[in-house]
Amino acid sequence: MKKYIFLLFVSFAFSIAQSQEITDALRYSQENLTGSARYRAMSGAFGALGGDLSSINANPAGSAIFSNNQIAVTLSNFYTKNNSNYFGTETTTENSSFDLNQAGGVFVFKDPNKDWKKFSVAVNYENRNNFNNYLFSAGTNTINSVANYFLSYANGVPLDVLNNSTYQELDHGGQQAFLGYQGYIINPIDENDPNNTLYTSSVRSGGNYYQENSIHSNGYNGNLSFNTATSYKDKLYLGINLNSHFTDFTQTSSIYEDNNNTLDSNDRVNRLQFDNDLHTTGTGFSFQLGAIAKVTNEIRLGLAYESPTWYRLSDELSQKLTSVSGNIDGQLPQDEVDPRIINYYAPYTLQTPSKFTGSFAYIFGKSGLISIDYIMKNYGNTKFRPEKDSYFRNLNSYMNTVLNNTGEIRIGTEYKINKWSLRGGYRFEQSPYKNSNTIGDLTGYSGGVGYNFGSTKLDLAYSNAQRNLHQGFLNQGFTDGANINTINNNICFTLLFEL
Repeated sequence: MKKYIFLLFVSFAFSIAQSQEITDALRYSQENLTGSARYRAMSGAFGALGGDLSSINANPAGSAIFSNNQIAVTLSNFYTKNNSNYFGTETTTENSSFDLNQAGGVFVFKDPNKDWKKFSVAVNYENRNNFNNYLFSAGTNTINSVANYFLSYANGVPLDVLNNSTYQELDHGGQQAFLGYQGYIINPIDENDPNNTLYTSSVRSGGNYYQENSIHSNGYNGNLSFNTATSYKDKLYLGINLNSHFTDFTQTSSIYEDNNNTLDSNDRVNRLQFDNDLHTTGTGFSFQLGAIAKVTNEIRLGLAYESPTWYRLSDELSQKLTSVSGNIDGQLPQDEVDPRIINYYAPYTLQTPSKFTGSFAYIFGKSGLISIDYIMKNYGNTKFRPEKDSYFRNLNSYMNTVLNNTGEIRIGTEYKINKWSLRGGYRFEQSPYKNSNTIGDLTGYSGGVGYNFGSTKLDLAYSNAQRNLHQGFLNQGFTDGANINTINNNICFTLLFEL
């Protein structure tokens, strides 16, 4: 504990340059399929249905569909499998977590003698994104070394700065150059010139770099929704949500490289390991507006708008670099650059894209239903602020160029047999990138069953989703990465009480 407190004191100075990337923006802009078991079993196609606590996140008018007061709690198991391919070497990792995924209640006030027959108030918590995951990629890169990452930051930095500065005095880019220089990963072209701004790699040349990338992440992105809705003659339902968001994300990454290329009389690096620990916390706000129209007893139409979420986030980052060099006379002692510094970056704002949902549902009396939602979201509108920061301004421009205006379709169905309910669903979500190689399209299937005990209901659901992505090891200089197939499997059950 004394050591940790010491680290906080010596790292009090704030870094000037930012380290945020497009992956950070997408982390808080995308969502998993979460919510109650009934909602998940039908792939979240509830925009025109309502009558489920999780449905108010699709369309806030849905709480006015309820006939009675209800309380529901959902527990969930989230299982992720990642199949990685890096230069032909295949690896597989798995991760499983169990959490309270949803909890909430709705209270309905009715007056059958008025045109505005019903008024509802609801409060619902959901963990909209589970960050628990483990990625591991390994293989032999025949061309590029991790040293290129440090070179990309060092070129342009005067040698005098790297010789006469401490890690905490530098901005983010300068810190990366400092690590590479102090770890002997890079060397100046002219070590006698304090104004030297060009560097070269000291990693043994010749290719065939064996590399590993290990990423452990955990945390959540939850929101608490405060909802109110009303109905007019049981034909038109209107609702609004005010959403409070909160997030806590931790990621530990480690990149390892070694090679057995030919040595000479010069000292050359043959092993290195680069460790990064990131911790992000923050809060946010958004609102939603929605309407559901009962066109006939069988047909319902829904329309909903969700505003951007305005997050205020804070990052903490610590780094360490270890390297081992050698020459024809043998191996040298290990070099370790551990600044024992936690960088506290100035708080910043992230604006996620807004969302429009159009919905259709057909009700087969009391025996069943089919529901379809179509969701539109423009990821190119994602923004970091303040935009007076040139780094954020350039990053926002880049995101607007490479991110896409996407569509997502959700289809759900339910069939009732006495007290049993059988459910199924399908969803397809387009890649947020215009180039879908970086993150591919998502395809998901779901199913579930429910039993009505009277005033108590028990629902069980299973959902599966798959997506391909390209995981770059680092953000610049060394951007080689693995092709990953991610498979998410979820099992959840909901206990519901009518009051």
